[in-house]
Order: sequence, then C-alpha cells, then structure tokens
Amino acid sequence: MKIKFYGVRGSTPTPGPTTVHYGGNTVCVTLESDKGKRLILDAGTGLRILGQELMHTRQPFYILLSHNHWDHIQGFPFFIPAYIAKRQITIVPGVTEEHAPDAILKQMLGSYFPVPHTTLAADIRVEPQTQDHWQHEGFDIQRCAMNHPGGGSAYRIRADGLDIVYATDNELNPPGLPVTSFQQWVDFVKGADYLIHDGQFVPDDYPLKHGWGHSLIKDALLLAEQGSVKHLVLISHDPDRSDAELDQIAADIKSQNWSFSTILAREGLTLP
Repeated sequence: MKIKFYGVRGSTPTPGPTTVHYGGNTVCVTLESDKGKRLILDAGTGLRILGQELMHTRQPFYILLSHNHWDHIQGFPFFIPAYIAKRQITIVPGVTEEHAPDAILKQMLGSYFPVPHTTLAADIRVEPQTQDHWQHEGFDIQRCAMNHPGGGSAYRIRADGLDIVYATDNELNPPGLPVTSFQQWVDFVKGADYLIHDGQFVPDDYPLKHGWGHSLIKDALLLAEQGSVKHLVLISHDPDRSDAELDQIAADIKSQNWSFSTILAREGLTLP
C-alpha cells in the first residue's frame, strides 16, 4: 500500500514563497493498495490536484471525510471527476455533533458557489457508516472519535499487511473531559506502521489556542512513543508556519532520538 500527500496544511490554504517546500494546500491524502484500489482521505484543496491527476480514470472514487470544517471539504467543488458523466463518487462523512452528512455538497448551494451540486454530472452518493468497523475493496477500516470542536472521525486502515492511522485535527489533551482519552488513543494506534497525526501547535501557540482542537507536536510524539508506532507523520501544519520553521521542528525532533522515525508531511510525498 502506498500513501501519497496532496495537501498537508491545516485551517486555510497558504500559497506563497515561504510554504513552497511543504505546500499550502489543505488536507488530502490517498491510500492505494497493491491491487490498485484507492481511498481518498479528506477533501481539502489538495483534492483539486488529485482530480487533475485522475480525471481520466474510470475507477470509482471513495472519499473518507474526517469532519466538515472548511479545510477538509473545500476542494470538492474543484474536483474535476465530479463534473464528468459516468464517474462514481462515494463520500463517507465523519461522525460530527451536527448531523450534516451532505455538508460537502451543500457548500455549493446559494451564494457560496456558482455551480450547484445538483448539476454535477458524476454519480455522487453520500453514504454515512453506521458501524465503526467495516471493509471496502480490501481495506479494513476502523473509526475513532476525534477531540475536535464539532466532532469528527479518525481512521485506522489496514491493507497489504500495513496499518495506517489517520488522525488529523485531533487535540490529544483538550481542556475538560476528552471525547477519547489519551490512553484510548494509545490503544487505537498501538503498533501502527504509520501514524498520520495532527501536529499543528507548538507551546508558543498556547494558551490562546488551547481547546481549538489541534495537538501540540510534543503530545503527538508522546502518543507515537507510547503506542509503539513505527513512523509518525505530522500533518495539518499551522498556516503561519514557514518552511524554515518546519525544517527546524524536524531537526529538533531528530535530535531527540525517539524510538520511531518522524516525518513532516509535504505535498507530493509518497510513503513507503
């Protein structure tokens, strides 16, 4: 199974000269099995790039959303396959406090977007999952509730002998009672080959942003250590974090000699 990153930025797109290396598109990640089957994780602006790459494929698209905040759905109106007849797109929404499974489509209504979703040529289906564990075309998928304002879902996905956990926009130590405790996260990620986790904040971002639904990088490192994961991939980079600052964070982590490798996700990165 291959992991590819099309968008790695949190909160809002950040084009510009200081974000060229890691990229400014909001979150979109793909998993492709050895048999060529594909899962799309989130629909940030990186989805537009993916759509350009896959516009000629006739393979059905299966999109797992973590939640409905703008930076995770705003790429869909620019997803070229949605405008092509005979393309099939299935969208599985995350579990959120406000039950709005079709929010990704409703963002195209009224004064928000000039092209209503009802005119899209593709066969688009929104299919909420009632279970927290299911299979899809060789992928074994488990779901866990994220600590994030409004709710959302993290996923543990297994295929081809690899376990990947995708937990973007997740505050490991939120104020008050967490939806999912730190120990429950340790259990959920235990032994994963790749933990793709929110790493938006550093200590200087607190206390102002405590409770905004994102983790301190040091907490993500601790989770990876206690969960005995092989590789930690930090994602949802803060929109104000420059390439130079992210490079320094990567260097600081490397100097700490953790038991796992740490990678800062960047656009175009393919793993393993």
